[in-house]
This record gives sequence, structure tokens and C-alpha cells, in this order.
Amino acid sequence: MTDLKGELASLKIDRNRASARPWRWPLFLLLPVVLVLLGLYALRARQAFSATEVETATVAVSRDVQPSAGTPILTASGYVVARRKAVVSAKIQGRLSQLRVEEGSVVREGETLARLESTDYEASVARARAAVQRAEADLGEYRRQLRLSEDLAKQRIVSEDQREAAASRVRIAEAQLAQAAADLAFSEAQLQNTVIRAPFSGVVVKKMAEVGESVAPIPPGVNISTSSGAIVALADLATLEVEADVAEANVAKVASGQPAEVTVEAIPDRRYKAVLRQVIPTADRTKATVQVKVTILDKDKDLKPEMSAKVTFLEPEKEEAAPAAAAAPVVLVPRQAVVTRDGKPTVFLVRDGKAQARSIVLGSERQGQVIVRQGLAGGETIVAKPGDELQDGSAVRVKG
Repeated sequence: MTDLKGELASLKIDRNRASARPWRWPLFLLLPVVLVLLGLYALRARQAFSATEVETATVAVSRDVQPSAGTPILTASGYVVARRKAVVSAKIQGRLSQLRVEEGSVVREGETLARLESTDYEASVARARAAVQRAEADLGEYRRQLRLSEDLAKQRIVSEDQREAAASRVRIAEAQLAQAAADLAFSEAQLQNTVIRAPFSGVVVKKMAEVGESVAPIPPGVNISTSSGAIVALADLATLEVEADVAEANVAKVASGQPAEVTVEAIPDRRYKAVLRQVIPTADRTKATVQVKVTILDKDKDLKPEMSAKVTFLEPEKEEAAPAAAAAPVVLVPRQAVVTRDGKPTVFLVRDGKAQARSIVLGSERQGQVIVRQGLAGGETIVAKPGDELQDGSAVRVKG
């Protein structure tokens, strides 16, 4: 009887246990899906936090790209120099006995700047003058004898040979007088060389010797700072100009006669009108630049040689022409949006949260904008100021 009850009890269904089992299988099926969703969320969150924050700009399309007169084209750096300048030295070697100028002295052309010791040269001039006087006296005596010989020869008192001998002595005396006169001229020139005069009107910008020092002739083209033996450096401040270096890529944008503005670091709030005088017809291979010379038109007393200067070249005025057809549309991007990658100008498009590198072909530059000849169509969103760390495919986040 007991066994029968036990068997019947084992056949009884546990409703609580049976009702719990159907809920377990859906939970096990949903668990992988939840884990995948959590992983994707974590990945997107990490990408969002690791993305580079950038500012963007829109590629513009314009038809009005002709710059107006006076529009800045490019800027170059250089120095103020005097077009007319000289390192003044003596023509002969000697000791400086007198110096009449200081730095800043204004001198006129031909004015005496300094003198050398001249005692020896004065003595040489005196000897040369005495030699001339002696030669003149000898010549006078020989001419007298020649006239006498000619009279006696006519009377057949002396022979023809004696007359010819007298004539020969006259010719020798004339040659000796010419030699003495040349020696005198040379001695006087040497004496004059002891006086150093200003070759042109200007200002003494540097004194390079003192009284008692030995000076000597120096070769042309010597640098002011390394010219040993010179006396003073002289500059004509009325001929001040700026020598600036223009990159080879931009030299085609400027030409002789082009208007410009000059600023100097010492006077940053003042602008000087200028004009491009010359483009040197050779480049500097070490700096990849071409030197240009810009004449300052409204110079003043505050400008000094060797000041650091910046030259801003301006768009020249153009002759009015007949109205032409509407200009073809051009694509413009900010200059700061263009960087160099693999030696090519490149911009970065922003698409689906990533930066996409795009090589472009550039045209001319106008007021911070550059023309894109190939590579963009207009309307694209690009990174305004891409940094060096930005690469093709980098995750980006637009600043809010």
C-alpha cells in the first residue's frame, strides 16, 4: 500500500516548476544580442571621445574674383638699405692724423672727412718742384746755345754738326723737363691723396678708424662690418629702399612699377608708400627666393639703414576696358584650409564623421582665399584649419 502511494506521488506534476521553465530559454537567447549592442555602443562612444574636434568651412563658388586696385597680393620680408652707399678709405696707405666727422655727421660731396700724415709727401713735392725748376733752367740755357749755334752756322763760323749737337741738347732738356713735370704731378697727386673727401653727399653711418691708426686702400664691394683699413661708411639717406626676398612660387605675381606699402618693426603704426623698382634676374638656390628692390617714396628721418622691414605688394590700377562677358565661376577655399601632404596641396573633406584627404590644384590667392582649379566642385564641407596630426580617414567631430 505504501509503495503504491509513493509511485502515485512520483507521477504527480509540479505545476510551479513546470510553469518556470518556459521563461528561461528566451533569456538565454536575448543575452548575446544585449552583449553585442553593448559592445557597439562602447565602440561608438570610444570613437566619439577619440575623434579630433575641428572647425569646418564650406567650399564657395564665386564669379567676382578680379581684385580691385590696392588689394594686398603678398608680403615679403627684408631690410632697409641705402641704394647709394660707400665704405670710404684712403687711396694710399698711411697713418690717420685728422678725422673731422662722427657717426651721424652730414657731409657734402667733396667735403674733407679726414687727413693722413703728409710730411713725406710734402717733401717729395718740394723735390719735384726743384727738379722742374732745374730742368727749366737747363732748357733755357740749351735753347740760348742753339740760337747762337744757328747764327754762327749761317756765318759759317761753326760746323753743321755743332749746330745739330746744340739742337740735340735742347731736345734732351725738353724731355728732362717733361719727366720732371710728370714727377711733380705724381707727387702732388700723392699729397692730395692724404686728404680723404666725401664721394657724394650723405650721412656718416659708421666710423671705422681713429686718429693715429694706420689705414689702407680696400677693394670694392667690401662689407661694412669687415672692412679693415677703412675710415668711415657713408650712405645717402635720400636713396633708401627695401631689399626683400620673395618666394620663387610668388615672384610671377609682382613686376617692376608695382605699388607697395612698407612697414618697419621700429615704427609698426606707420606705413610708407613704395614702388617695386627691380626684380633681380636670378634666384637664391639655398633659400628658393628671388630678391626684389622696393623704392620708398615718402621716406622720413625716422627710417634708418639695416632696419627690418615688411613689404606688402598691392594690386595695381588697371585701365578700364569694355564690359566683357560674365566671368566663369571659380571655386574658392580659405588659405588656411590648404595643407601639404606628400608634396601636394591638400584639403580634408568632412564625411560621415571622418576626414577625407583630397589633392587639389591651386590658382592665385586673393585676400586669404585661394582659387581651386581642380579637385573641388563647390559646396563641400572641409576642415578649416587642419593640423599636422590630421590624416586621411581620421575620425573628426565638428565643434558645436
